Amino acid sequence: EELAKKSACTACHAVDKKIVGPAFKEVAAKYRNDKGAEAKLADKVKKGGVGVWGQVPMPPNAAVSDADTKTLVKWILSLK
Repeated sequence: EELAKKSACTACHAVDKKIVGPAFKEVAAKYRNDKGAEAKLADKVKKGGVGVWGQVPMPPNAAVSDADTKTLVKWILSLK
């Protein structure tokens, strides 16, 4: 969670409630049974995107290192 704060994820996301983007727990629930979720979400963090959760775009976060992105995605997917 500290890494999410440090990486500015919490400007748009919270663990358990929608802010601008979906709650991390909502993301975890949506991708729970998706075997390719880690790669998809890591790509979304790095490149940004729009349309999965509505029309509010997620900006790219290319400044977040690949290692930190992987750690963040694993943490998000671990939430219940």
